[in-house]
Amino acid sequence: MSETLSEFQGCDVLARLFRARGYAIKRNQLFREYGVEFHVDGWDARARVGFEFLTSEDDDHDDLTLEEYKTLADAQRRGELSLFIIDEVEPVSEKDLVAEAHEFLDEVAAAAQARLKRAAVSKARGRVAAKAKTARAAKKAAKKAKRATKKPIAGKPAKKKAKPAKKPRSRGRG
Repeated sequence: MSETLSEFQGCDVLARLFRARGYAIKRNQLFREYGVEFHVDGWDARARVGFEFLTSEDDDHDDLTLEEYKTLADAQRRGELSLFIIDEVEPVSEKDLVAEAHEFLDEVAAAAQARLKRAAVSKARGRVAAKAKTARAAKKAAKKAKRATKKPIAGKPAKKKAKPAKKPRSRGRG
């Protein structure tokens, strides 16, 4: 095998590596999202992780335009997917490809852990806020119940409602 990998060889290496890291990679899947449509070389739809090896061998540069690439990069920055893209412009050996792919997958795993941690913290904050709100509501209801059950103190007359003020009589001349 030569130092530089072909697309076929590179995709085989990546498929084995991604599967070894726990991804259910399917080969040559039609990707159609964000207004982008192309055949991705490897894709795990559930995990939203995959790879694309761009070569002139398969006219990939026509299949995935620069604008579409930027659209996918934006989705990746938002954490909506993770796509490892290798371009033949920079020839890559199997050793380098494996190292770069491991680095990519480590970043994907770290980002997933960070999202889980943020979600757990947010959920915990929500539970604390809900408990505080429930406690405040219970305290308020207890005060209201206490006021409603208050009995007049012995020896003091119960408060009576004030009568409306009488209107002064007008004195007519007559």
